[in-house]
Amino acid sequence: MGMDNRGEVRAFLTTRRAKISPDQAGIPAGGSRRVAGLRRGEVAALAGVSVEYYTRLERGNLAGASDSVLSALARALQLDDTETTYLHNLARAAGPAPARSRRRPSTPEIRPAVRRLLDSMTGVPAFLRTHRFDILAANPLGRALYAPMFAAHPTLPVNTMRFTFLDPHAQAFYPEWAKTARAAVGSLRTAAAAHPHDQQLMHLIGELSMRSDTFRTWWAAQDVFVHTHGTKRFRHPAIGELELAYEGLELPGDETLTIVTYSAEPGTPSSDGLALLATWAVTDAGRSAATLDST
Repeated sequence: MGMDNRGEVRAFLTTRRAKISPDQAGIPAGGSRRVAGLRRGEVAALAGVSVEYYTRLERGNLAGASDSVLSALARALQLDDTETTYLHNLARAAGPAPARSRRRPSTPEIRPAVRRLLDSMTGVPAFLRTHRFDILAANPLGRALYAPMFAAHPTLPVNTMRFTFLDPHAQAFYPEWAKTARAAVGSLRTAAAAHPHDQQLMHLIGELSMRSDTFRTWWAAQDVFVHTHGTKRFRHPAIGELELAYEGLELPGDETLTIVTYSAEPGTPSSDGLALLATWAVTDAGRSAATLDST
């Protein structure tokens, strides 16, 4: 039995259609238009399907849509690679649930070699994260970097989405909170489409939607992102401003697990900050909770 994701499909296709102007699609605008973007018939023509069939898709019925139809639709709507993958995942979710997804343990096992790898990364903050954005393990520098989160939740796993949207320290910790949080929503939407039968993931999304108006608003925007690398800014309570490059390293054979590392460009203030963080981690990390409570 497939998942009833018709509302998600409907919202995604209609918001993408509204984003493309006739000019962008190479269609003469001609006369007055009631909609900002393309009409259904125009998308159907661009994708090479009948208006009736496209209308059925846009009403949320992606079950049975072939890869070639989905690819044609992605071209017609000018979807980027992430949005195209998301569309294919939505279609897959509408089909039968794979048997193995029902048996997946709630917390994946961490292989000893992976723990050793994490601990061997002494010069960079690093942690092991699931597709639900639960941190299962962190090296000492990783714990030191995310001191505000670990001070509030010292026992693992701890969820970075809950921290971002529900913890009062998060907005001070991320100087570009809106940018960071909006990207987090897009990443979570991508994860939800890739793991549509994961009840814990759905419960997390439901909890964030109920407890954060901002999350609910951005979730409705239907944006999707995959952030495997980039830069992120932090305002650490003890160290100050840091601008770090991050890399998400997916583990072959453990498709739900990612090692996330942060590094600084040599010779920059952030590089000096990371060195200071390593010292602070050894000497003052035990007193971090007291520091945070007083800020």
